[in-house]
Parts: sequence; C-alpha cells; structure tokens
Amino acid sequence: MAILSLRNVVKQYHNHRAVDSVSFDVEKQKLFGLLGPNGAGKTSLIRIITTITGADEGEILIDGEQLNSYHPSQLGYMPEERGLYKKMKVGDQLMYLAQLKGLDKKEAKQKIGYWMKKFDIEAWWPKKIEELSKGMQQKIQFIATVVHDPKLIIFDEPFSGLDPINTNLIKEEIRQLKEKGTSIIFSTHRMEQVEEICEEIVLINEGKVILQGDVNEIKQNFKENLYKIEFDGEIKSDFSQFDVQSRTANSITIKLPADVDGNELIKYAVSLGMHIVSFNEVLPTLNDIFIKQVESN
Repeated sequence: MAILSLRNVVKQYHNHRAVDSVSFDVEKQKLFGLLGPNGAGKTSLIRIITTITGADEGEILIDGEQLNSYHPSQLGYMPEERGLYKKMKVGDQLMYLAQLKGLDKKEAKQKIGYWMKKFDIEAWWPKKIEELSKGMQQKIQFIATVVHDPKLIIFDEPFSGLDPINTNLIKEEIRQLKEKGTSIIFSTHRMEQVEEICEEIVLINEGKVILQGDVNEIKQNFKENLYKIEFDGEIKSDFSQFDVQSRTANSITIKLPADVDGNELIKYAVSLGMHIVSFNEVLPTLNDIFIKQVESN
C-alpha cells in the first residue's frame, strides 16, 4: 500500500499552472526521488503534501486517508531554506519544534536527547543557532525533522552545506530510518545522490510528470547497447568495424546496433589474445536520462 498517493493534482497561480494533473504513488518504506529542474513544480507539490497550501484540483491520500489537518503531525519536512531561529538556543529550539509536532515536554526532551547523543552534540544544547556552522545547523534541522518519528519524511536538498563525513553520517541515518519503516522523499537536483540512494523516482517538468518508476528499470529502459572493455596492456586493434565512442590506451567503449548483443564484441576482444580485465555494459546515468527527458519535453 502507498504511504502517499497523488491523483490528478492541479495548482494554478494566476496565469501559471505550477502543477498540471500530477499523479504518482510513494510506496511504504521506500526511498523516493522527486526530481525536476528549477521551476518544474517540485516546491509547489511539497507545499501541497505538507498542507502549507491546498490543491486546486485532485486528490491526495496519506496512508489511504484524504489529506487533512491531522496529517502534518505524521510528516517530517526539511526545507531547502532552513527554518531555524538564529537567536534561539539549540535545545529550546528543538523542544519548541518537537512540541509543535505533538510531543509532550517529557517525551520531546527524551527523544531530542537520544538524537543529540547519537550525533555526539549534547554540548550544543545551550548554544545559539547563529553560533553554529552551516553543517552543524543542518544536523539540528535534521533532528527537528525526525524527532517526532514521522511515517513520511520529505528532505529538500538534505546534504547542502555538509562536508563528506557528515554527508555520509546523514545518509546512514536516513537508511536506518528506512529500515525501521519510514518512507522518505528526496527533492533534489543532485542526480548522483539520487542514483546512490533512491529506489524509485518521479521526474517533473513544467508541472507535469514526464518519467516515473523504479530506478534500475528506468536505467535498463534507457540503455543504448554501450559496452566498455578494459585490457591488461595496450590495445592491439583499432576496432574500426565497431562504433567506437571513446578509448584510452587500455580501454574502449563501443556502441553496438540495437539488434546486436555483446557476444559478437566479446568474441572479437577474446580473439585479440589479450588479457581482458573487465567487460561491462554501460548503463546511462540518471543525469543523462534527466537531461534527455527534460530536453525532449
């Protein structure tokens, strides 16, 4: 069953249709990517899902129920433009935000303490937000997003401002949340992060869905019969009978016709009498697919 379902959702701003009959499902306990170029309609969709604004048309279901005023307490949302009060102390800020999500004071303090201990930042409790680096503030924003154990979390550019160590830390925490049953939506333009993390995606452009599905299946559907061979030593052939896309001293990438599989190529490579280190089909990256789909729509 889907944790989130959108059916023909429309949002109109004056003469601009920001969301144009958008439909998709986010299955439970999935890492889901909401993708699109700037101005595609991602932010408008997120605001509708989080009840910041309402849809003009269509239906939104959270865990099978019509979206209502109760659902924000079941959601976690970390916006790209972080919403922390600079002059407020870290502990006071987190207590305030946790209680806004429905936790009582005792439970809020317990859950905040758990996360601060986990991140080894217990000493930050009395610090003001403005005293923290951007990366440190990001950790506080993360805690504020997850502290009430939401069943659906939306992260908008969650790794912005984080160094590689803290990026990996947050990625691991997100994976653990998913393993515990949380459903997670990423909204980002960083395709390499989506490729690494997400299981399913929807691509929005000019307010419309132009691509959606399982990441691995999408990559298979867009593959172009490209193969890369790496040899132990310098290549002894120009491979002129093939459509060579790129080459180095000891590797070559070739595009075969759609009706030819890789067996012909591997047979020829073996016939050279050289030691083959690897032979792999080259799948398109999500970034390649993203650009191709946006440019064609």
